[in-house]
Amino acid sequence: MKYLCVLAGLLLSGCRLVDSVYSLELPDLPASWEDLLGPPQWRVEWISPGGKKESLTTVKGLEISMPHTWASPVSAGPFWPDAGIRPGLFYPAGAIFPFDLSGNTLALSWRGGVDAVLYWELAAACAAQAADTDEASIRSALLRQPRNFDWPRFRELLDDPSIPEEVRLDPWTVDWKTTAARIVLSGFDKRRIVPEAWEETPIPVPAGSWIGLSPFAPPLVFDGDETPVFPIGSKTGSWFSPAGVLRCNTETWIFISKQ
Repeated sequence: MKYLCVLAGLLLSGCRLVDSVYSLELPDLPASWEDLLGPPQWRVEWISPGGKKESLTTVKGLEISMPHTWASPVSAGPFWPDAGIRPGLFYPAGAIFPFDLSGNTLALSWRGGVDAVLYWELAAACAAQAADTDEASIRSALLRQPRNFDWPRFRELLDDPSIPEEVRLDPWTVDWKTTAARIVLSGFDKRRIVPEAWEETPIPVPAGSWIGLSPFAPPLVFDGDETPVFPIGSKTGSWFSPAGVLRCNTETWIFISKQ
């Protein structure tokens, strides 16, 4: 098929390009996360000049080589192995090259983590659609590769007063995997940026301060006279406190005590 020669681009592969080395600048950890969990390790993921997805664990910034002729993502997810918190649980920081580049330093931010995750999801959705034997689907996937996505416009829309306030305050309230699939199928506009449904649910766990997985969400604080109430959706989420860990969704919940 005439399109097979370019399908590799959907996974950000292709011809090897000239290596360029950039220093990564990691963001400060939210105070509530650091107070409870301490300094993290970081799982950093990026695209090599050869188009391969790379990953590395670090406790500070590092230098990486990236392709310098197209937009590409870097994500850095914090994790705490001593606390049993694996990579990929807390939402990451990130950046999109070259938009977050200053000199040879690529500054990662918590808002940039949303961009990076959407980039990975768009790449996966493009690859899935390109696997279709329908010629129109293949063309659509090729045209909507994440390296061609309008990242400056997307960032402007996340601050647009016309999108839900809930999303502007915390963009992780959006299911970006589902959003990416819709973008690849039929294009992008601000109607795609909608929060997931959630319910305020009382759960009889210890009072105190609880942190969630999003760096944008302030901790929930409950005193001893009230039953803690958590925003819960269909996907399993996690909340952490000095007393233990709560894992929950709309169907069930479990509290794992530290005592």
